[in-house]
Amino acid sequence: MRFRVLTGGNGCSLLSASPLPDLSAAGYTDAEYAATGSARSVVGETGAPTAEFTTRIVVRRPAEAAAFSGCVVVEWLNVSSGTDAAAEYSYLAAELVRAGHAWVGVSAQYVGVEGGSGSVGVATGAPQSLAVKDPERYAGLHHPGDAYCYDIFGSMGQVVRDTTAADHPLAGLSVTTVLAVGESQSAMALTTYVNAVDPGTSPFDGFLIHSRAAAGLPAGEVGSGIDVVTVFGREPTTIRADLDTPVFVVQTETDVLTNFRYHLVRQPDTDRLRVWEMAGTSHADLHQVGEFEEFLGCPDPVNRGQQRFVLRTALRHLRSWADGGDPPPVADPLLLRDTGGPDPVYELDDLGNVRGGVRTPCVDAPTQILSGIVADPVSRICLLFGTTSPIPADELVARYGTRGEYEKHYRDAADAAIAAGFVLADDRDEVLADAHPELIPS
Repeated sequence: MRFRVLTGGNGCSLLSASPLPDLSAAGYTDAEYAATGSARSVVGETGAPTAEFTTRIVVRRPAEAAAFSGCVVVEWLNVSSGTDAAAEYSYLAAELVRAGHAWVGVSAQYVGVEGGSGSVGVATGAPQSLAVKDPERYAGLHHPGDAYCYDIFGSMGQVVRDTTAADHPLAGLSVTTVLAVGESQSAMALTTYVNAVDPGTSPFDGFLIHSRAAAGLPAGEVGSGIDVVTVFGREPTTIRADLDTPVFVVQTETDVLTNFRYHLVRQPDTDRLRVWEMAGTSHADLHQVGEFEEFLGCPDPVNRGQQRFVLRTALRHLRSWADGGDPPPVADPLLLRDTGGPDPVYELDDLGNVRGGVRTPCVDAPTQILSGIVADPVSRICLLFGTTSPIPADELVARYGTRGEYEKHYRDAADAAIAAGFVLADDRDEVLADAHPELIPS
């Protein structure tokens, strides 16, 4: 594979609403490359011939080899908005940087390079390719269609291992572990990748599949992108049983129910599969959208849960697991009850938060009702972002009495989550700062 540094123009075109870590201060470099190679159609039966591609990758890595952990995290960039977004990086960045991992974001799908209308109902203008939007920077990029997206992504997992070439984006680093990550549509793509690529042939040492639907992404076609909406009508599929590398599935409340319907494909944990379902979380949340919340147009505040802390923990567990360590802790599933309808509903506590699942302080010492379920969403995007609802002041007083007592409950819940292996001790101060004593009447 050949690489070319991308510079000039309008700068790197990669959506991210949440603030990024100060990479320069952390001793990291942030660069973008054109990557040219050939890909095969490895999923489905398209009969498509080998095709040439020139896609883009974004690379964030320690500048000095001594600061590198040996681990490269390769993200399948998310195209649900009609352009590439580093959805998982926004959740994992703090852990990536403090651990010394390198991150490679891959424009694996057709829409990320050639443009598209997206599937989440957020208008980003008429579909345009990267080359049309910014010819000075992106001229020459070309994606042959999503018949090849799985092999394009896999080839990136393979190429990051051999860093000997002088023009390699990770030149000077010694790579020992390569992990694949993706959220939402990208998680559905990784589900298909894990199930369709034979064990032993994948270049990845582990997978973090975050917020998948019951089905995986389709095979894809030559010269076009995959319509992700079709996923919700596809046959549900579990993760294959004969895994030879660890697969870590992390799900929100939205993913288990709604039209994602992950509950249909729940399966037991194994020594190569672990599933966590997080209480008080939604498919996307305030951490991901940041100060742009109001532009979503949702009538209620979006979910303010703490899945970012759980995902950072999941990445650390996955790296250790992929390197031969123990599997992550086992977690209870979110509790469901049958109401006689086509789908179950969540079992809720006396305040309205869900029972079961991976627990964080915001649901075990609650000051708000945090949900991944929107009863009557006004748009697709609002369905994905869940809700945050107030708990009446008198109920908070009855539960805690004083702000000091609330803060004690919250600290105890944080320490319990750390002891259970669902939150990192490294994040304790940030978790404690996420408490809301101001909501308790003085």
